[in-house]
Amino acid sequence: MSGIATPGRLRKTLVAVLAGVLAVGPAASASAAVPNASGEQRVVKDEVALTVGAHGTAKVRETITYWFTGSDRLERRFVTRQHHSVTQDRVYRIANVTVGAADGFTLAGRSRDGDSTVIRIRNGRKLTGAHTITLQYDVSGIVAPAGGLEELRWPAVGGWPVRLDEARVTVDADAMIRNVNCFAGPIESVIGCTQYYTNHTHTQGVYDQQTMLPGEHLTVVAGLPPGTTGGKPIYERRHTAATAFSVNAVTAGALLGLLVLLAGGFLVLYLLRGRDVRVVGKKAAEGDQAPVAGAGFEPPDGVRPGQIGTLIDEQADVIDVTATIVDLAVRGYLLIEEEDRAVTGRTDWALRRLDRPDDELLTYERILRDALFTAPDGTPRESVKLSELGGAFATQLARVRSAMYADVVEQGWFARRPDTTRSRWTVAGLVLTVLGIAGTAALAFTTDFALAGLAVIIAGAAMAYGGQYMPAKTAQGSTVLAHMIGFRAFLERGEIPASTADAPRQRIALFSRFLPYAVVFGVVPRWAETVKDAGEQAERADNLYWYEGPAEWDLTNFAESVRVFTLATSGSISQSRGL
Repeated sequence: MSGIATPGRLRKTLVAVLAGVLAVGPAASASAAVPNASGEQRVVKDEVALTVGAHGTAKVRETITYWFTGSDRLERRFVTRQHHSVTQDRVYRIANVTVGAADGFTLAGRSRDGDSTVIRIRNGRKLTGAHTITLQYDVSGIVAPAGGLEELRWPAVGGWPVRLDEARVTVDADAMIRNVNCFAGPIESVIGCTQYYTNHTHTQGVYDQQTMLPGEHLTVVAGLPPGTTGGKPIYERRHTAATAFSVNAVTAGALLGLLVLLAGGFLVLYLLRGRDVRVVGKKAAEGDQAPVAGAGFEPPDGVRPGQIGTLIDEQADVIDVTATIVDLAVRGYLLIEEEDRAVTGRTDWALRRLDRPDDELLTYERILRDALFTAPDGTPRESVKLSELGGAFATQLARVRSAMYADVVEQGWFARRPDTTRSRWTVAGLVLTVLGIAGTAALAFTTDFALAGLAVIIAGAAMAYGGQYMPAKTAQGSTVLAHMIGFRAFLERGEIPASTADAPRQRIALFSRFLPYAVVFGVVPRWAETVKDAGEQAERADNLYWYEGPAEWDLTNFAESVRVFTLATSGSISQSRGL
């Protein structure tokens, strides 16, 4: 009988089991408030109650049970901005935040961190264990028309830097909720939450989620009848590279205005500082006949070919130095000897110094002659092969070019050295370009008006480029150049004056006299035609007084010889004509 359960014993057993269950329940609930094994802080429970009102603004009461481990503060992070499109963000606005005074918690501050708004809460003492914080605030922008309904959608819980054990959200509305849904995990997660439903009147949506990792969110969704709140989403322009450089009335007007202002300013500077004092073309006709007048070996208007080359393009080019070498030979300061290719196996020339006083040499001509006939070790030499000049001559070339720039200023053709003027404008343009780039970058990071900064970049680049045209000739320099334009036309025609056309030796003399200028103007082949048959007509015309060819060479070969010589000279003294 003892093994048979009587009704009374069975009743006592059920009571004992029930008592045990009741005893286990509180213990289990209490265990939820126990920190994890590592003793880290965590959110024990986060309960959010939303009541949706007019215009889609919700009144929110949030109760947070937080487990402290010696800290006196915490941060509640709200998602207040989500990317909607390339140019727009959807915005949720948090306002009227208050903290319940219970347990000594106060609002310590508010800040924006990327797409989130951070509310800082602190206590006057270090805390341990579970403590409850109550927040009240308004949130707007969470309701938007969708599929014939009004849809409430918002990441109501989440963003905690610690683990969250349990979350619950309730949404109360003045109308029947048509549907509910929720998602847990990353902000764009489509994984459903633990549980969601509506109450028996369908006016409240309930959403539960168990365990959320740091940084995860609980997004709640509720479908309301159309017109329930009249709420509309809030959109703000998204600041990206596309919007930073967007074209609108402001940026287009600013860009155009700055371009006009900067371009106009540069034009005024050019008119005041960079334009030649006199118009060259107007004087060109006057100089058409003057350059070929005169006798002897004095060049037209007493101007040297190197000076003309610098005056024409405002640059002391290598070709101007080459023309000066030919001019020094024509004037008797050196002799050019073409070597016999059949003997040496290559085309080369020897430059031989002639004993003639240098009283009539200009400064740059004297520097050039000394550079040619000074060995790399500093000792003088009587001759040098063209092929020996090579790279060592480049440093001397820089001195010659600098002296040529100084000479045109000394002649009164320029108020300032052209190379210095170009450098100053180019540097100013580059500085303005760099400032424009920096300004554009700053505007791109902070505003949508970065397009306006492009105007400064364009102006700086234009100034750097336009600086090449800023050297300005004086009235005297413009007049000299006008005469040279007429002289160049004469050389391009390649016509010998009638007085010398039938006199081969005079023809050769005139050819030699003007050849350095033909080098500068780039018309050597055409001008060389004037001496093509002189070797046959002139007695003992197998050489020029300043140019000697190899055996079996005569003036019929000179046109090709001088063409190759000028090219070889430019290549020998420098690797680039533009140096």
